[in-house]
Amino acid sequence: MEQFFVFLLVIMMLLGGLAAMLLKDLLAATAATSVVSLSLTAIFVLMRAPDVAMTEAVVGAGLSALILALGLRRLGIWQLDMPVKSRQKKAGDQ
Repeated sequence: MEQFFVFLLVIMMLLGGLAAMLLKDLLAATAATSVVSLSLTAIFVLMRAPDVAMTEAVVGAGLSALILALGLRRLGIWQLDMPVKSRQKKAGDQ
């Protein structure tokens, strides 16, 4: 039964990794990387390594997603639904 859960988590990690590579929306790709990290956290919990799981959850899913999202916002490319000209105009205002 435990192997079935690990298999599902590995499939979820693979799908999250593919989504992170293929998504055009960079904020959604950042969320997909968090899904990969949270799946890895669950695998560490199933392997009975709670210290590694907590570290992976905090650093992998928490801090790295936050840093990536803040970096995208700082660069002004976190909103892809805006037209290119209005993004350039907004970037020129800063």
